[in-house]
Amino acid sequence: MATVLPQKPTTNGTTSSSGSNPRRQASLSSFPSSRTPSYASIRNGTFPRTGARRGSNGSSRTPPTPSSATRTANYAKPIRRVRRLRSQYPADSPERHVEYILVAAFNVDRGPTMEHQYPGAISGDENMLAELMLPDQAHVRNQDWTIFFLHKDAGGEGEEKEIAKRRKEEKNSRKDGMEGEDMISEEGEARNGGEEDEEQEEMEGGEGPPLIYVLNLVNTKQDTSVKRGAVVKAMAICTRHSFLHIYKPLLLLALEEYFKSPHPDTLASLYDSVNSMDLSLMPRLSLLERHLLQASDMKDLFIEKFEQMIQQRMADESVSYQTSTPDSPSKSTHPRYSLPRDTHEFESRVVYNQIPIPIKVPTAISPETVGDFSLIKLIQAFSGPHSTSPQPFMLHPHLTTNGAYTHPILVLVNAMLTQKRVIFLGHNRPSGEVAEAVLAACALASGGVLRGFTRHAFPYTDLTKIDDLLKVPGFIAGVTNPAFANHPEWWDLLCDLPAGRMKISNRIENAPVTDGLVYFQQQAPAYAPNVSNGGSGSNSNPNISGDASGDQAFIDDVLRSIASRHGESVLRSKWREYIFKFTRIAAAFEESVYGASALYIGASEADAGALGVSGHGYVWTDENSRGRELGGSVWRIEGWRNTRSYYSFIQDLAALWARKPIRAVDLEHHHDRLRALKLSTEESGRIYLALREFVTGYEEVCQLLSVTPESHAGLFYVSLGLFHPDTRVRGATVEVLERVADHEAGRHWWALLGKFAKLAFIRVKREGEIGRAESPVENGGGLGLRLKGKRIS
Repeated sequence: MATVLPQKPTTNGTTSSSGSNPRRQASLSSFPSSRTPSYASIRNGTFPRTGARRGSNGSSRTPPTPSSATRTANYAKPIRRVRRLRSQYPADSPERHVEYILVAAFNVDRGPTMEHQYPGAISGDENMLAELMLPDQAHVRNQDWTIFFLHKDAGGEGEEKEIAKRRKEEKNSRKDGMEGEDMISEEGEARNGGEEDEEQEEMEGGEGPPLIYVLNLVNTKQDTSVKRGAVVKAMAICTRHSFLHIYKPLLLLALEEYFKSPHPDTLASLYDSVNSMDLSLMPRLSLLERHLLQASDMKDLFIEKFEQMIQQRMADESVSYQTSTPDSPSKSTHPRYSLPRDTHEFESRVVYNQIPIPIKVPTAISPETVGDFSLIKLIQAFSGPHSTSPQPFMLHPHLTTNGAYTHPILVLVNAMLTQKRVIFLGHNRPSGEVAEAVLAACALASGGVLRGFTRHAFPYTDLTKIDDLLKVPGFIAGVTNPAFANHPEWWDLLCDLPAGRMKISNRIENAPVTDGLVYFQQQAPAYAPNVSNGGSGSNSNPNISGDASGDQAFIDDVLRSIASRHGESVLRSKWREYIFKFTRIAAAFEESVYGASALYIGASEADAGALGVSGHGYVWTDENSRGRELGGSVWRIEGWRNTRSYYSFIQDLAALWARKPIRAVDLEHHHDRLRALKLSTEESGRIYLALREFVTGYEEVCQLLSVTPESHAGLFYVSLGLFHPDTRVRGATVEVLERVADHEAGRHWWALLGKFAKLAFIRVKREGEIGRAESPVENGGGLGLRLKGKRIS
């Protein structure tokens, strides 16, 4: 396979009925480009430019406290006009849901061949695409699914720039149109303005053009009239959406139809159907809002935004109807709109061959999440054999952080964090099962925090592409050919899915002794690992023996959750917290060893002591715990510091910092202090008073909620300020909780707060310790109370 696919439109390059496709076809490859990585500039000391943050200074703004939207089922009534929400997928967007549809077939004489490409030739090596669409041993199964990715080469960036230009023009035209409207925001904040486009580009940028995700279905039909007695065909959908699993029902119907009618019209029908899918009522969420939605199981979180999108649509339709038929009698012609049952998914439908097919699209997507996979399935596949019959690993300091009997899932995550070559082998297994394991491993190592895994992942590949595969550093690949197991020089970690075992290659490179390791040994010799053996993996320091990093305790907690039948979302939330904790510990290590860390932006502002509170970063209960955890993680941290995900994370942190509404204090740090340390009344009081001053508006409350997830007791540690001996602190806590309860997402956090804390809230209100007049507090009704004329329970 060539790294860059040349133009070779030799098969039936089918065009749409309206004419030939005017777009210039970019060259595509299943392997990433060999261009210089974007993180080189960061390594040389230059950080990516980020957009200007809303607001005039580094502290928070103080707009009026927002009032939560009132839910109503009667959409025909007049609504209060607020700032217009944006759609994630506007109806007038030039981007299509599906870009290409491919059909390949197995020819007995010529092997895998491409039959059709719609709406035009995808412009690449058709033999390579056909081989990927028809995996090994496909003829022995009636059905199989595969997933693979296509990369655009440097010459294809012109089309990307053209799309970006059209997107910018549309954004400007929408701004001009909105200026003429009477849009008065209740909150007075531009939280849904045009910044989200720039935010999306910066958070996803830095790695080149976006991937094209390919979902492929292979069917085998027994037919005695043909050679070998079977007909094997595959149909693939090429899309920019990482949630490509939603197209599975459509592919099943379309491929069955293609067997009956193998003509381009069948592809055209599918293409038109999927691209007519309406997602324009899905609201665009800010970065903090996406984090809150992903970390929560609340099914009606941000339901107000969906209501507002419907109200906006109905208002637009009313104006359009009155303009087109001004003399007609007034009557309701609105279609029926319904709210989603779960705001984590947007419900739509696609009509194909007069069959309405329900579709559920994820509202908020984590980085490195592609398709539909199960972390539980991946963990159980390797945990079972390890628990019943543990086998020791060959020691390697980057991988076996808990010794020779490190849990295999931890070995896998360590291998991906330190950019080792990982292969999933599924001999005699469907290629779709191998692809799911690769995608689940990428999500596991990412945790929804890190990037750089899926771009170098190959959910399915074969022996014919091994030369190109070995040119990719730190790949994650899925294979079904057992020949890979006999070549340990091709991989660093082999994950055997049928056996449920992992094996570290005896050809893996030793971990180098870095400056960071040497400096840490000089600064903290009591907790430093043994580096004199050249990275063989043995550790003779008794202070960090056992589970110094806490990894084993974490994996035990994960296994207990699985045994208790906790859902997939709970497991993903746990891994998100684990990876985020790892990045914070890495930042603390860099600051300890090198004096500063690129993983923490704004340390000087957080340490300046605004309102008497200072400090930043991860919080340990004592110095011994800090030394043990740093010493237990030092090899893995040093191995991670030279990887793609490390440099991509620095870019993401810079983009996030540019949009943080609160910069003067590290909310995560001070919430951890309240949770983990025994603070004096003066120290804790300053934290609560600072919260009152900084947590004022919509975005500030979102930032506070992001550091108080449900899994970390929610607002419990914030509510402890209600029992502070200082009346000023108790009053400040009441103000903060009022702002949270009046927030459209914060009201859910308030509802989860315990009755004891709500009683304390009522008591403080009754004592009249807040110096401003408030509405009377209602006693009874399940601890109900009225905040600014609204009942909260």
